[in-house]
Amino acid sequence: MLVSRSNKEKLIRGMFLLCASASIIALGLIMYFLISEALPTFTGFDAMGEKISGLNFFDFIFGTQWKPISSHPRWGILPLIMGSFWVTLLSSLIAIPLGIMTAVYLAEIAPHKVREIVKPMVELLASLPSVVIGFFGMVVVAPILLNMFNIRFGVNMLNASIMLAFMAVPTITSIAEDAIHSVPDEVREGSLALGATRFETIWRVVLPSSLSGLSTAVILGMSRSIGETMVVLMVAGGAARIPTSIFDPVRPMPASIAAEMGETSFGLERHYFALFAIAMVLFIITFLFNLLADHIAHKYKQVGSASL
Repeated sequence: MLVSRSNKEKLIRGMFLLCASASIIALGLIMYFLISEALPTFTGFDAMGEKISGLNFFDFIFGTQWKPISSHPRWGILPLIMGSFWVTLLSSLIAIPLGIMTAVYLAEIAPHKVREIVKPMVELLASLPSVVIGFFGMVVVAPILLNMFNIRFGVNMLNASIMLAFMAVPTITSIAEDAIHSVPDEVREGSLALGATRFETIWRVVLPSSLSGLSTAVILGMSRSIGETMVVLMVAGGAARIPTSIFDPVRPMPASIAAEMGETSFGLERHYFALFAIAMVLFIITFLFNLLADHIAHKYKQVGSASL
């Protein structure tokens, strides 16, 4: 039996719709699971309606002590939030210039043969398991920091930031290079025809023209840093306190969840639900990062050379 062309198109359209719906459904289920497990932290009742000891939302977010297994527990996650914030900020200060400049070199300056060698090597960093990068930070980078700065802890905020920067560079470089490649050639040719140097063309024409893609690359790279778990678990130091120096050990939110989830009883105690509340805060932060990237990409989107 022959299938008409219109029926084939409807079938293909339905398959694409099913695939897209699966992604949306999976995201919805994850959100439902996080919310259902996090809400008992503040409502005081678990999913079965059993009474547990609830927490005040503002005390939970802005409390300065995280001591869940102490004889006098403290449930403030501000040190964890600040740890994630500073590690992400410091890693971004390293990764953004390195990623953008690498993308500019590959897209505008490097000869074809060099590009064919360098680009796969940069993208190879993205395929490295995070545990390998964390192990490298513990074994190689930590002793170097100890000897170089004469500090007490080799596993600290600076070590974690350097490792996260190396993980974010491939993401930033790949997206930024695609954005730079999307700038029409006639824009470059027009700039050179007006007497601009190659550097001036890159700095004043190409980069502003690819601002949308560059902004998206930066924000997604930061999202990669703030959501990483294994690296910060291994080399951040694991101290749940607000840092006062880049050499202080810290404990970002993903590291705290990974380290403490095995210490709790499934669905039976406040510590368990508090960890899911941390996961919910982390999910909201990364979700906002992605919304911001999408907003910037659409706000500064340019189509063709006429809109530049």
